[in-house]
Amino acid sequence: MDIYGNERPGDSGRVSAKTPLVSVVIPAHNCERFIGQTIESVLGQSLNDLEVIVVDDGSVDGTGRLALRYGNPVRVVTQDNAGVCVARNRGIGEATGLYIALLDQDDYWFPEKLERQVGLLEREAGFGVACTSFMPWEVDADGVYPAPMSMDRSRFGEGIEQAFSGWIYHQFLLDCWMLTSTAVFRKEAFERCGTFDPSLPYGEDWDLWLRLSREYRFVKLSSASTLYRQHPGQGNRKVRDFDYRADILRRAVKKWGLCSPDGKCVGRRAFYGQLAKYHVDFAFSHARVGDKATALGALLRAGALEPWNMRTLAYIGAVLLGWRPSW
Repeated sequence: MDIYGNERPGDSGRVSAKTPLVSVVIPAHNCERFIGQTIESVLGQSLNDLEVIVVDDGSVDGTGRLALRYGNPVRVVTQDNAGVCVARNRGIGEATGLYIALLDQDDYWFPEKLERQVGLLEREAGFGVACTSFMPWEVDADGVYPAPMSMDRSRFGEGIEQAFSGWIYHQFLLDCWMLTSTAVFRKEAFERCGTFDPSLPYGEDWDLWLRLSREYRFVKLSSASTLYRQHPGQGNRKVRDFDYRADILRRAVKKWGLCSPDGKCVGRRAFYGQLAKYHVDFAFSHARVGDKATALGALLRAGALEPWNMRTLAYIGAVLLGWRPSW
């Protein structure tokens, strides 16, 4: 039985031993320090009808060897280093489960994660994707990550977040609010909408969520299922030569407009205001490293979207004078 008193997914016998209910895909590259704890969080799930596919993306440390030690249901697929998109796509292609859950190499799942989300998708055929909240996982004063079970998740509550459930394409036009490691997908969703775009070194998740949200309803649980490990090597901390976020959003609106399939929309002013903020963020990342030309270009694009915003004009003047933001 599951936490709701229903028969647990996989207990009914309708899924054979050779066909797991859930395939967990973990792309991994030089993550020997964290990969063991990540895998163990999967093996500790209350739903155990699963396979774990670790895609070793050309690691030169002991990542692959460590993953191999776990044996069934963990299997390791090796490839030359090709990036996280190719690694995730390889894992999705190797998956045999009815559902696919993606987990980044250094994140952590609480034990009830899969049972709750898969149980919900099993009961509600109208949803194609189930996700949850997450908690940033930061080191303490001693430089150590707190024990997962010491983290207080009570503030997240329980139940379904209605504002982020249903047809929510329009919500993705404002923010990439779904963390990859929190999501569970029906396998058919990738077959219908495609997988991660390898040409995108950043924002590849957002691009895919936008495509999926045009074809499938999402459901978000309020509870936090995942610890999102924070460290300096994360991709969202890198300075990019191109503003991928803004480009992904512009292309989406050009193709699909500002409304979800059920008619719910984001207002033009809200969308372009958020787009302007992303341009400013991009400008700041370049101003910090002294790339004045790129920073000014991004600020000018932000100003064109919100010509009444005096703060953007002030930033332009400051960057011209050589200012570098410290935050």
